[in-house]
Amino acid sequence: MPIISGWLVNEEQQKSPHFSVRDKNDTVHLLVVHNISLPPNQFGGGYITDFFLGKLDSKAHCYFEEIAQLKVSAHCLITRAGQIIQYVSFDDKAWHAGVSSYQGQDKCNDFSIGIELEGADDIAYTPAQYHTLAQLTQALQQSYPAIKSNITGHSDIAPGRKTDPGNAFNWQHFHDCLKSS
Repeated sequence: MPIISGWLVNEEQQKSPHFSVRDKNDTVHLLVVHNISLPPNQFGGGYITDFFLGKLDSKAHCYFEEIAQLKVSAHCLITRAGQIIQYVSFDDKAWHAGVSSYQGQDKCNDFSIGIELEGADDIAYTPAQYHTLAQLTQALQQSYPAIKSNITGHSDIAPGRKTDPGNAFNWQHFHDCLKSS
């Protein structure tokens, strides 16, 4: 899974307008694992991509009325089938972390990569998602070696505000997948 100029080669790309250029003094050293489902607890349908591209139809579901105007993104989404969709170059800042802090350093978007898993806090993730996340993490670690010792969940950088990737995410299984990939 090669990365060239911040983009994954041979993976789907849907370029989000919701990003900032990463300051040349900001070194990527954190990987943040998230989850997302739109509508909540429902999978498929393309709504996540619409959301990250700023094209979510607020009338398509009552929940969308309260989020359609938000400007958020992630670097990548891993679907339930294990497919990767990349929205923002790893060299840029995706708007995934919000108000956040990691090891005393605020504004995690400045120094992190955000990976969304199509899922929900209490719904088991698929084997394909763990496998793809492990492969993607290994590719990222080659380009951004400091990530090796800095992988966390959104809930850890925004405690009390965020709960993802949730209780259903099996951290031990993910780390086992990382070792065996």
